Amino acid sequence: MASPRRRLSPDQRRTELLDIGARLFSEHAYEDVRIEEVAELAGVSRGLMYHYFPTKRDFMAAVVQRESDRLLSVTEPDPALSVHDRIAAGLDAYLDYIESHAPGVLAINRGAGSADASIRGIVDAELDVQQQRIVEALAPPAADRELVELAVRGWISFVRTVCIDWLDRPTITTAQLRGLCLDALAGMLTARTN
Repeated sequence: MASPRRRLSPDQRRTELLDIGARLFSEHAYEDVRIEEVAELAGVSRGLMYHYFPTKRDFMAAVVQRESDRLLSVTEPDPALSVHDRIAAGLDAYLDYIESHAPGVLAINRGAGSADASIRGIVDAELDVQQQRIVEALAPPAADRELVELAVRGWISFVRTVCIDWLDRPTITTAQLRGLCLDALAGMLTARTN
């Protein structure tokens, strides 16, 4: 059902379109999302939709970019914290974000599986920043750095996967998920010294 037309600033309109896109891309495969449906839900013309986003690929990329930027912002590490607390705080922020922005997070993960190189590039760039933050906090010796980078990259992928599955498993508590994720990282990093 179309929303009634209302006057919004360009930034408000763009935000509204991205919110609708995040929801639709989280619920449907890319090819099943129609620009016409987004325009209808927003109560705007197709032409206005194309004014903001020239193609559906551009629209999907904007949704993924916004969510990636948000994730990087909310997980910004506090250098005053210990390494463990910094990683735990970043994970807590990520878990909070997932709970409150599930459609956007699901859209990012659909984008991560996209065959489109530019969309995949947005997701990879965010993962690179997250990996770099954690590795810098851990400050491994030069001889271990490559192995630690590999372990951290694998851990980030693990966290994303279990968190997406967690959205469908309301019986698992946030505390249980947090413990699982932190234990997994500790186990990966302990294994490298054995």
